[in-house]
Amino acid sequence: QVQLVESGGGLVQPGGSLRLSCAASGSIFSITIMGWYRQAPGKQRELVATITSGENTNYADSVKGRFTISRDNAKNTVYLQMNSLKPEDTAVYYCNADGPYYSDPLWGQGTQVTVSS
Repeated sequence: QVQLVESGGGLVQPGGSLRLSCAASGSIFSITIMGWYRQAPGKQRELVATITSGENTNYADSVKGRFTISRDNAKNTVYLQMNSLKPEDTAVYYCNADGPYYSDPLWGQGTQVTVSS
């Protein structure tokens, strides 16, 4: 079983940057896509970015040009570089993973990102 653990969240001022990490452990060979989602208080969880095993990426319109998703296979880790942060980016950020052997996506526990002056 794969376990996902997020880290790197915290408090940052508007315009600042944060780098989130998602470390995967277990049998990760079957994972073909990983991504980041976020959920603000009182709102639905929404897609932020995804990356496939072929390094194809996809971003929500609200973060294009500001966020970058990447992966380091040697470290079994996926990253989300978040630049030019806005108060609207405040949310709990969750890492997820999926593949042909999983009937349901895998989720981490989440890490809080707060953008405030």
